[in-house]
Amino acid sequence: MNENSSLQLTHEEELELAIRQIRERVLARYPSGLWHGLELPDFTPVLEARDQANSKVAAIGRVNPRAGGPLNSVIQGVKQLIARSLGWFVRDQVDFNYAMVRSLDSVLEGLNAINRTLKTIPPRFEPPLEEIRREASELKDIRSHWVVWKREWEEKLGRNEVQFLRSVADLQAAYAQRTAVLEQRYEERALAHHKDFEGALERSNFAMQQRFWKELEKVRVEYERIIYAEIRSIRQRPAPVPVAGGAAADAALDIDWVHFANKFRGDAPKIEAHFASYLPYFEGCQRVLDIGCGRGEFLSSLKQKGITGVGVDLYEENIEILRGQGLDAKQADVFEYLAAEGPGSFDGIFCAQVIEHLPPAQVWALVKACAQALKTGGVIVFETPNPECLAIFSTHFFIDPSHQRPVPPALLCFYLEEAGFGRIDVQRFAPAYEERPELNALPASVKESFFGGLDYSAFARKLS
Repeated sequence: MNENSSLQLTHEEELELAIRQIRERVLARYPSGLWHGLELPDFTPVLEARDQANSKVAAIGRVNPRAGGPLNSVIQGVKQLIARSLGWFVRDQVDFNYAMVRSLDSVLEGLNAINRTLKTIPPRFEPPLEEIRREASELKDIRSHWVVWKREWEEKLGRNEVQFLRSVADLQAAYAQRTAVLEQRYEERALAHHKDFEGALERSNFAMQQRFWKELEKVRVEYERIIYAEIRSIRQRPAPVPVAGGAAADAALDIDWVHFANKFRGDAPKIEAHFASYLPYFEGCQRVLDIGCGRGEFLSSLKQKGITGVGVDLYEENIEILRGQGLDAKQADVFEYLAAEGPGSFDGIFCAQVIEHLPPAQVWALVKACAQALKTGGVIVFETPNPECLAIFSTHFFIDPSHQRPVPPALLCFYLEEAGFGRIDVQRFAPAYEERPELNALPASVKESFFGGLDYSAFARKLS
C-alpha cells in the first residue's frame, strides 16, 4: 500500500513537473505578466481566436458525415459532388484565409518576441519613491499656500502697475513741458533771427538808398554844372554890383525896429523853433552867413548845433543884443561885407525876410553876390513872403513900411539859375486859411491856389 502510494505520488509529481515545464515553455514563448511593475500584454485570447480560425479554414470544402443508409449515401454523394464542383470557386477564398492566418501568426510571433526581449532587459531605473513623496509633499504645500501667494502677487502687481502708470504720466508731463519749452525757445530764437534779419535788411536797404541818393546827387550836380557852364556864356551878362544896400533907406524911419519885430513878427522862441527846421540843410558846413540876422534866432540855432555862424544886419540895436548873447554879429551893408570877405568865404548862406526889402535890381545883385561868396557845393536858403497868396497883401506884407515889393517864387528861382545855382527847391508854409478860418468856406482848389502858404523858402546849391 505504501509502495503503491509512493509510486502514485511519483507519477503525480512527474505529471505536475511535466505541466510546469509545458507552462514554462509556453510562457517563454508567449511571455506575459509584470515587468518591473509594468504589466505586459497577454496574447492568450489572440491564440484562441487563431486556433478557431484555423479550424474553420480546415473545415472549408468538407461534407458533414451522416448515418448510413441508401438515401443518406445518395445525399452524401450529392454533397460531395457539389463540394468538388465549387472547389474552383472557393479556392481563392481558402488561399486568402490561410494567408491571413499566417499573417496573424507572424504578427503574434513579433509581439511575443517584443515581450521576450522586455523580459530579458534588466531594470536600470528604479523610481526614487522617497524623493517622489518629498516632491509630492512640497507640491501639496505649494498648493496650500498658492492662494496666499496669488493674492500677494496680484497686490504687488497692482502696486507696480500703478507706479508704472504714474511714472509714465510723469515722464509724459515732463516730455510735454520740455517740448513746450523747446518750442518756445525755438520760436523766440526764430523771432530774434527774423528781427535781426529784418534789421540787417533795413540797414542794408537804407545804406543802399543813401549811396543811391548820393550818387544821384552827384549826377544831378554834374548835370546842372554842365548845363550852367554851357548857357552861362550866352545868357549871363555882367552887371554892376551896388555897394550900398537898398535897405539903408529904411533907417530913415525913426522907429524902434526891435519892438516892431516883437509885435508883428512873433516871439523869438517861436521864430527860433521855425528856423531850426532849416538846420538839416547846413549839416557839415564850416561857416554860415546869416543875412539880416535880426534878433539872432538862426544864429542861436547854429550855435546849439555846433556850426560857426556870422550875422550881418544894418541896425545897431540888433547887433548889440546879439553880441550880448555871445553871438558873432556885425553891423554892415551886406554888399560891402560880401565884397570884403571875398569869393568862397562861406559854405552856407541864410537870408530870411530880407529880399522883399530890396528894389528888384538889388535882389538880383544880392543873389549874384551870394553866389560869389559861396564855395562850390555851398547851400543858400531864401525865405520871403509868397505873393501867390493873396492874403499877404491884406495883412502881412504892407504892415512893414520898409517892404519894397514881393518876389514871386518863379522869379527867385530864375535868379538862382542865372547865378549858377542848381538843385533848386521851393517849399510853401503857413497857409492863410489856418489863420483865417473863414477861408475854409471857399472851394478847395481856390483855397489852395490863392490862399495857400503866406511865406515860401527857396533852397539851392552852387554848382561851380
